This record gives sequence, structure tokens and C-alpha cells, in this order.
Amino acid sequence: MQKGHADVSHYKSNLRDIEFNLFEVLGADEYLGTGPFSAVDGEQARMLLSELERFTRESVWADSFVPADREPLQLSPEGDVTIPEQLDAALKAFYEAGWHLMPLPEHLGGYGSPPSVRWAGMELQLGAHATAALWPIGALMATIVDEIGTEGQKTRFATPMIDKCWGGTMVLTEPDAGSDVGAGVSKATHVEDNGDDDLGAVYHLEGVKRFITSADAQTHENTVHLVLARPEGAGPGTKGLSLFLVPKFHVDADGSLGERNGVRVSNLEKKMGIKGSATCELTMGLDGTPCVGYLAGDVHDGIRQMFMVIEYARMMVGTKAMATLSTGYLNALDYAKIRVQGADMTEMTDKTAPKTEIINHPDVRRMLMEQKAHAEGMRALVMYAGWVQDRAMLEADDDEAHTAWLAREDLLLPLVKGYCSEKAYELLGLSLQTFGGSGFTQDYPIEQYIRDAKIDTLYEGTTAIQALDLLFRKIVRDNGATLNWFAEQARELAKAGADGDPFTVERTRLGEALDHTQEHLTTLITYAMASMDEDTRTEIYKTGLNSTEFLYSLAETVIGWLLLRQAEVARAALDAGDVSDGDREFYEGKIASARWFATTVLPKTELRRHKAEEDDGWLMRLSAGAF
Repeated sequence: MQKGHADVSHYKSNLRDIEFNLFEVLGADEYLGTGPFSAVDGEQARMLLSELERFTRESVWADSFVPADREPLQLSPEGDVTIPEQLDAALKAFYEAGWHLMPLPEHLGGYGSPPSVRWAGMELQLGAHATAALWPIGALMATIVDEIGTEGQKTRFATPMIDKCWGGTMVLTEPDAGSDVGAGVSKATHVEDNGDDDLGAVYHLEGVKRFITSADAQTHENTVHLVLARPEGAGPGTKGLSLFLVPKFHVDADGSLGERNGVRVSNLEKKMGIKGSATCELTMGLDGTPCVGYLAGDVHDGIRQMFMVIEYARMMVGTKAMATLSTGYLNALDYAKIRVQGADMTEMTDKTAPKTEIINHPDVRRMLMEQKAHAEGMRALVMYAGWVQDRAMLEADDDEAHTAWLAREDLLLPLVKGYCSEKAYELLGLSLQTFGGSGFTQDYPIEQYIRDAKIDTLYEGTTAIQALDLLFRKIVRDNGATLNWFAEQARELAKAGADGDPFTVERTRLGEALDHTQEHLTTLITYAMASMDEDTRTEIYKTGLNSTEFLYSLAETVIGWLLLRQAEVARAALDAGDVSDGDREFYEGKIASARWFATTVLPKTELRRHKAEEDDGWLMRLSAGAF
């Protein structure tokens, strides 16, 4: 049940699987402590993750999970947001422990952790309290300002965002321009050029932004908003947008806070979940006080600059979804081991038969393995994406290799964000189902997990947007070269295996999934190519009707490959002998996850392929009234 840490935390971590991914499968020990990661070796990484796991599970961080959901946020007439006291305490404890420094490079006072370790740490934070983890984004924004800003902007804004734990936001969405960022009408009027303070050209911003996360709280004495707006005379679409640094309070040259800027929180959204996150309407320059914004880097390159934040946010969302499913599953597993209900199925006609724990019922085992295989598979995907980011940094001096690793990271992002968010929300329903009627109550955390997880399919680009991004920006743009690299890795594993190979079935299923996913892709591209002819323009609809399911198939094929790699490592560990009982069960569980995924999930790729091939676009010809 949901109780304070003096009893039992709601959060159930899986640090063993995180370390298995990082060290036993991805081999991080080989490069940690070297090159760009010289500040953190393998032993230090293990220590950091162990301490962070303890903090997120045992401290006020997990304790504030329920109060942040039950106690409403308050908005003052001046536009100041007050968050629940326990959530405020959790954030202060997080900052005081220095955890906001973990993802930062050394030159900004950070730990210098590699991306893979940082994402492992984010899983722990998000799993224990996703809403709380959405707040300390100021440090991330500081790294962006440090990379794109002028020297004056770095000194005036980036440094105190870290040292003084200021808040930060990404400000894109407008009431009439949701996913279509390029339709934004917030305007920026030039006031003066960059001056001696090197803060960038000064603009006055006017407009209303919506769905702005973490825009204000008493925890942060100042907040710096990264705002997209359109300078007067700029062109339409996303290319006409520029990025501006907009502080809540002006910052004087000596670092002290000055007058309040003309940016206000004008409304708080009432939401289904993540209620402790201040999802705000932000009004700029409409109350008589100018909203001063400084042109980021003193260059008009807004959408490229903002995408540095968006890509991080998309990875974070996928990690959040995976982490929530993982703790949901582990809560369900613990419950299934102690809940006694009904006789064993082999004795169900015997009214005198003893009752048994529900984990012994076949359908409960089916539900548990479905959750386990996906939770571990999505963790494998997230951790592998982090490892790819590590490789890009390790190859920074080799332009060709560095570019190739960045392209691989780009291709993985829509899979991490799109697939993890969709499947986690779906499978949390199985977590709740395992509890039966008790899961529908607030005695257990699952109902809140579900409400907090639904947003993941929506923000930072809906799943449909991720699918189109995957198809047209990540695959078609480089003629499938990056995708082919992944396919070659998976194909090599599918064809491996000597006499007596215990994974013959799994390899066969992986190879078949690769073929079906490739044919699915070919079909979608064929439709898209046909649509370039005026007479067959509507063929593009068939691509749109089947692109999300292609994302699912590609994600599942990649996960199937990653889980089979893990099964090989687990089998080798078992064959080597000399493992504890706990490790033996862990490795057997890894093999079971790979087997379930290969035999139960990968066959779905064939169905999706045939559906795409046989689609004649009838759904788009159906009248709206028929719906």
C-alpha cells in the first residue's frame, strides 16, 4: 500500500537489471573512466546509481508521490505558483544532495557522467516520482544555453541556473498551434542590438503560450524560459521562429535579481495526471509590462536550437514511460505472490482444495510475463540508446564515425518515445488487472501510475508525429542507410548459433520479424512515391494509415534483437556456473523475457505487414458522418 518510507515505498526499482544492461551487456566498464568519461569509472558509476536508487526510494522523493497528486497547486493573482509542501521538500532535498549535477559536464560543475549512466539515473528518478522529476529541468536548460548562448548569456543565466538551482522551461505550444509549432503567432519586436553586456539582441515578446511544464514554483527563486517567437518580418513556418531567453526576474550584472519581467503564469491546467507538475498558460507582454527576451546566441536559428531540448525531452518521456511500467509490474508481481485466491487450476473442481497464491494461476502468469518482457525490453531500448550516445561522444574526434553514431541515436529516439509511451500505458492496465478490484482503488499506486503515464503518448510529439518523423526524416532522408546498419546487426544475431543452440526458435522469429518489417517499410515508401503523381496523390493516405504500426514493428524488432543479446549473456553466465540463487533466477528470467517476446510479440510484425499491403485506403473514403 501507499505508505511513507518508514513503512514501504510505492517505488520498486530494478537496479539489478539496470546494471546488467550497462555492464554485462553493453560493456560500459571498457570505456568508463577514459576519454570524455574520465571523471566516472565503472566503480563510481555503480556507486552513483546505488546511492541515487536509495535516495529516490527511501527519501521524501518517493514519499511526495501521493501528496503531489492529491494537494492542488495554487496560483496567485501575480502569477506565482505554489506547489505542495512535500513536493517542494523533495525538490530541495534533490538539489541539496547535488543530484541535479549528475547529468552535467565537468566544466559546468557536474559529475561528467556518460549519457548511459545519466539515463539510468533518470529511470530511478522518474520511476519513484515522475512528477517531481519534471521539475529540475533548469540544469538541462543551462547546458543548452552554455552550448548555444553568447558569453554574456552563459554568465548571466546558465551559471546561476545551476549554482542557484533556478527553474527552466521550453516554451513552444500556443492555443491555436499545438503540434503544428510553425503556426505560432507569438511575436518578437526588436528593441536594440547586442550590447556591451553580450546578452544578445533585445526583443519585446507578445503572445500566449500553453501547456508549459514547470513554469513556476516557490522552489525556484527565478525561472528562465526558452521561448520560440516570430520576429517581425520573419517568414512563415518553423524556419521563421527564433529562440529567446526570457527570465521571470531580470538579472542584474552582479547576479542579483532585479525587477519582474513581463511574463506571467495566467492559468493552471486541471489535468488527469502529473497533477504536481505546473502545466501552465504563459502570457507575455500583455499586462502592461514589457516581456524582455534575449536572442539566444544572438542568432536567428530558433527551431534548430530548440530541437536540442526537444530531443532530450523525447528521450526523457520514453524513459519515464518505461520506468513507470517497470515499477507497476514489480508492484503487481509482489501482490501476485501474496494474494491468495482460488484453488490451483488442476484442482478447481475440488471444493475442498486449498487456495493458492494468484501467481500460480495461468492467466496471471501470462499477464505478468507480458509486463516483464516489455518492461525489460523497453529498458534495453533506452539503455542501448544511451550507449549509442556514449559512442557518439567517444568518437567525437572522428567526424565520419561521430556523424554515424548521431544518426543512429536520431533513429532510435522516435522508437524510445513513441513505442515506450504507447506500450507502457497499455500494459499498466495489466498491472492494475493483476490487483483485481483493489488496483482500482487508491490503496495501491497503479491507478496513479496510469493517470500519470497517459501524457507520455501526447506531449513532445504525439505517436503519429513520431511515426512520420521516423519514416520521412530518419529513414527516407538517408535512403535507409542508418536503418540498414541496425538491420545488419540484428540479422547477424538471427543467423548465429551453433549445433545445440538453445535459441534456435528465437533467432528464427527475429529473422522473420526483420523480413516482415522491411516489407512493411517498402510498402509504405511505395505508397509515398506513388503520391507524387497528381493522379494518385491520395496514396499518401495509406502511408499515414500504417506508419504508426510500422513504428511498433520496428521497435519490437529492435527490442527482440536486444533481448536475444541479453539471453545469450545470461545463458553464458549460467553455463559458467558459480552463481548465487538470486543471480540464477535473474538470468533465467532474462532468458524467459527474450523467449516470450520472440514467440508472442514478434509474430505481430507479419500481421501489420499484410494489413499495410492489403490497405486500399477505404477508411479515408468513408464519410465523416459514417463515424
